[in-house]
Parts: sequence; C-alpha cells; structure tokens
Amino acid sequence: MSETPDNGEAARRAAELRETIAYHNHRYYVLDAPEISDAEYDALLRELQALEHAHPDLVTPDSPTQRVGAPPLEAFEEARHELPMLSLGNVFSEAELLEFDRRVRERAGAAVAYVCEPKLDGLSVNLRYEDGVLVGAATRGDGRVGEDITVNVRTIRSVPLRLDSEEAPSLVEVRGEVVIRKSDFERLNARREREGERPFANPRNAAAGSLRQLDSRITARRPLTFFTFGVGACTATLAETHSGVLERLGDWGFRVNEHVQRVEDIDGCLAYYRWLLERRDELDYEIDGVVYKVDDLAVRERLGFTARAPRWAAAHKLPAREATTVVEDILPSVGRTGVITPVADLEPVEVGGVTVSRATLHNLDEVRRKDVRIGDTVMVRRAGDVIPEITAVVTERRPEGAEPWEMPGQCPVCGSEVIRLDDEAAHRCVGGLYCPAQRMGALLHFVSRRAMDIDGLGEKLVTQLVEREMVRTAADLYHLDARRLSGLERMGEKSAANLIAAIDASRETTLARFLYALGISHVGEVTAQTLAEHFGSLEAIMAADQEALEAVPDVGPVVAQSVAHFFAQPHNREVIEALREAGVHWPEPKTAPADEAPLAGKTFVLTGTLEGYTRDEARARVEALGGKVTGSVSGKTDYVVAGADPGSKRDKAEALGVTVLDEAAFRNLIGE
Repeated sequence: MSETPDNGEAARRAAELRETIAYHNHRYYVLDAPEISDAEYDALLRELQALEHAHPDLVTPDSPTQRVGAPPLEAFEEARHELPMLSLGNVFSEAELLEFDRRVRERAGAAVAYVCEPKLDGLSVNLRYEDGVLVGAATRGDGRVGEDITVNVRTIRSVPLRLDSEEAPSLVEVRGEVVIRKSDFERLNARREREGERPFANPRNAAAGSLRQLDSRITARRPLTFFTFGVGACTATLAETHSGVLERLGDWGFRVNEHVQRVEDIDGCLAYYRWLLERRDELDYEIDGVVYKVDDLAVRERLGFTARAPRWAAAHKLPAREATTVVEDILPSVGRTGVITPVADLEPVEVGGVTVSRATLHNLDEVRRKDVRIGDTVMVRRAGDVIPEITAVVTERRPEGAEPWEMPGQCPVCGSEVIRLDDEAAHRCVGGLYCPAQRMGALLHFVSRRAMDIDGLGEKLVTQLVEREMVRTAADLYHLDARRLSGLERMGEKSAANLIAAIDASRETTLARFLYALGISHVGEVTAQTLAEHFGSLEAIMAADQEALEAVPDVGPVVAQSVAHFFAQPHNREVIEALREAGVHWPEPKTAPADEAPLAGKTFVLTGTLEGYTRDEARARVEALGGKVTGSVSGKTDYVVAGADPGSKRDKAEALGVTVLDEAAFRNLIGE
C-alpha cells in the first residue's frame, strides 16, 4: 500500500521530532545541560503525540512517546541474562584491598591499572539491545535470571531507546544502576506529601519500588536515573579496556558517572577511596562503596571468575551509616529562630566511625509518622556532619506502656507560648525578643541593614556580647558604652566609638522598620509596611486581635495569627517597652492620597540585575509612589521588572500574561 503525500509528510516530521526529542532528552537527563525550556520540550512532545495519534502506523518502539508507561501487568515474567550478572567480592579494609591487588598481580604476572567507580546504592539492571534498539530490560535477580521490567525501564529518560550509533552491534547487554538522585528524591517526597501520600524512607527503596511497579505509568512519574557501569554479552569488541568501553557507552548516549577514574596502581585506588569518602555527602546520589576493576580486558580474561564473583573486581565498602540503638528520652530543642525540634536522646552507638547519642526528629508530624516513643529500639542513620536521624522503629521490641510523645505548650527555655501556625509543620516559641535560645538570631536580625541598620554589629561581635552577658535583649544594646566595648576582642577605642554612634543613630527609625526588626514570624518588610500604614501606630497593632489583623489587605490568617500571638507574650511587650524607654522612636507614617500615588494598588516583582538601581533602590522607588513589591509572581502581579539574567520569574510572568518591563520601561513608568 503506497503512502499518501500526507502520510509521507507526517512520517518525515515524526522521524524529525523523534530525533530532536531524543537529542534534548540526552542533553537534559544524561549531560545535565539542557538547551531548551521545559515548555519548548513539551511542545515538541505534544506535536509528536498528535502525529502518532493521527497516524498510529508511525509509532515505533523507540519513540519518546512510549516512555509514559503501559497498562498494568499481572506479574513480571522471567528474563534470562545472556551473560551472568555476578556479585562482586567485598573488601572492608586497606589490608584486604592490598591482598586483593597481590592476588591480581600474581595471576596477571604484572602490575595492572584499575578503573575506580562509585558504588551507587540503587538497583542493578541489564538492558538488552538488538541492532541498536532496546528490546528488553531485567533486574539482576539471582545473577542468571531476573525479572522482565522492560515496560518500566522504557519510562527512564536517561535510558536510550535506540543507541546513538550506526555501528551498534547486533546484540549488546548494557549494565548499570538505577537510582533516584538526592535532589530528585527531595522533590518526589515533597510532591507525595502535598498529595497526601506517605514519603519514601530513602532513595534506594524509592528507586527499587519504582522499578518493580506492575503499573509502569507509576514508574513514569518517578525521577529515575540510569548510570551505566559496563556491558555483558556483546557480539562485537567495543574496546581493549574497560575505560574504553565506558567511553564508547557514553558516545552511544548513556550516562557514565562523572567520578569514574582510571588509576595506575593500588596506591591510586586507595587515594581515590579517601578522596571519594571525603566527598560522600556532596554527591547527588547515595553510595555505599567504591568498585575497583582491572582496566585491561585481556588481563580480565586471564583472571577469570570464581563461582560467584569475578577475580578482576572488588567492592570496597564505605563505613556503615546505620546502627540500632534505644531512645532514652525525647526533648524539645529550641533553635535560633524559635522553631522547636524534637530531639531523641539515644543510648550511645557508633555509626560510621562516630559515636552518636542524639538524633533529630524534625517536627511533631515526623514523630507521629515514624511513631517514635521513649524506650523504642530504632535504626539511626548518619549523613555527614549533620545531626543523625531515626529512619525506622523496631516496634516488635517496644516496651510495654510506651506512650506517644507530645509537644509542650510552653517553651522549655523561656516559658513563652508554643504555637503551630496553620501552614507550618514546625512549632515555635513566640517569645522571640526575650527567649535566651533565640538571642543570637533575634539580635542579628534586629541590627541587620533592612531592620535597625546598626553598622558594625556583626556575628562575631554579637557572639561576644551574648557570651559575656553584656546583652540579653535588643534593648540592652542602647545601654552599652564605649569603655566596655573597647575591652572586647578587635575593638579599639575608635571602633567602639563608631559603634556607639551607629547605635545612637538607629534610635530614629520608622514604624515599618521597627516592626520588621522585631523578627515576628512571617512578617517581612512588605507586611511590616502594610501593617504600619493600616494601623498608624504600634499601640494599635499591639491591641489588634486576629480578626482585626486579617482585615488588613494582603494579611492572611497565618500572618494575623503570628502577629497576634507575638504581641500577646508579656516578655515581648516588656522588651518593646524597654526599647521605647531607650529612645527608639519614629514619626507617624504618612500615606499619600490615592490620586497622588501613581502606583497605588499596583504590585511589582523585581528579578534579575538592574544597571541603574540596586534591588533596594528599585523597591524604594516603587513604594514611594504607592506600589508594593513582592517576591513571587502570581495572577495578582501587575508588573515584573526584569533586569539581566531574570531567571524563571520572567518565564512565569509571560505564562500568566503579566506585563514584563525592562529597565527603560521601568524608568519611564516611575517618571525617571
């Protein structure tokens, strides 16, 4: 049956789209170097989908449209590997690695070079390509027979559906690890929580579970990444070395780990191990060791295999990151911003070479989700230098009478009220001006440039003032004298005098700046300005209840709740009174009549770098003309002012139909 001209044109365009989309897939998912926006990519894919829908005979197995998943399977079929996927022998110490190298050199009859690779903590898979087209994919299974997961693997965008080469062998098994990268894992869990689903415990479990879904449409929604680490059966010689094979695989469109490195001898292996161990927490994927492989493939042939593992490779395990211990207590810890974090006191246990006696539980929701109770036996995981976390509870070993833990109603440090705002997972102490646990954070915010703007009071100096108990609250700053300050580290008489002058100058401020300086949760500069203009005086704001605060334009229930609870704390009011008595003052806010404020009611977003203004100067120009500046683009935004390198905010504005102004148009709008 001959093609009609329409079909011929459709076939040509479909082939062109498949090639273009495959190219951009490779740029995005393998090279991490996209050349087009998501919107442009989606438009190409939609065009191909429309063509294939109109002409079903144009659908090919390697079409990008086939990555969306297929109807659910009843069960996975068995899939036999052409060449077995054997396990690797493990070494756990430098001495064991040196012994491995001795055996290799003895059998090889000479020194050998190695290829060092991070041992990714995911799921090993075998991909079967025939004449360059992906025809099958399987889990490792018992090494000889795995589960057929072809429909799921087709959804992974870093897996080529067709090899990018005209010289592909008639058969090749490409092997590698499927993982979920840490950054993708965080976004995946955030999405699951928004959708009311339980978050995954760790990236490996999420990757393994995603690959073994009977419904591949679920797999298609998971951010899986495939890293190749070699080949199995192959009908052609790809290279003479393992490093050459990896280079060839990279040319075919596969993702090869960026930290693979060839070294000349075992000393190079040890140096690589130490180097990777230091950078373990910087990697965007979980690893549990280093794999060393003899590079020369002819030498590998001579070395051969044992019954279970190749003699030419070894996995050098990294220190364990998990251990089992007992929760002795759960204590509320108050941070510098007032957030109260439940922290588990643990029976000390060694994890990854470090003795661990505390673990974070993040927030009350997390305590309840994991159901951690005092006396529980738990699994503890340590990642880098951060405080460890509890990953699982061994409920079978729970002591009788263990009760669920509850957040206290009063701050354990200062006794102020503890609240949880409607849109937050965290509980907070609202005694921010007084609470000793928040002293450093509160003071540094109070003196910052956009708050009271006290030049010279940096973190090191504030730390000295707090540690020597010269300053307990912000009001104490106004009772410092040059003589006492000059006795501090790196503070001479001139520096002390300059600081006293800066403190004195800050006594004259504005109500909006003062409100912002108080550090009330959710009250930024714009909200502080709105409150000042609406109420006109601090007394009126302090007297307003939540209902009155919600009546203020752009002040929602969360902000109103935060402000009302803050001013309800007697300790906060005492500090504010002390600041007023120390001479901190401001004029009554003046608001221009609507007909004199050209930008009244207009909302702006500033993005990118402007040549003629700093971000603060541009904000001041807008606010002086009655406008408001916010940080995010929405349907309520009137203008987006875009300088150089504007980023995603400009794209969002254009998508929403919001007016975008360049710097010249902005100058014209504000009359400059």
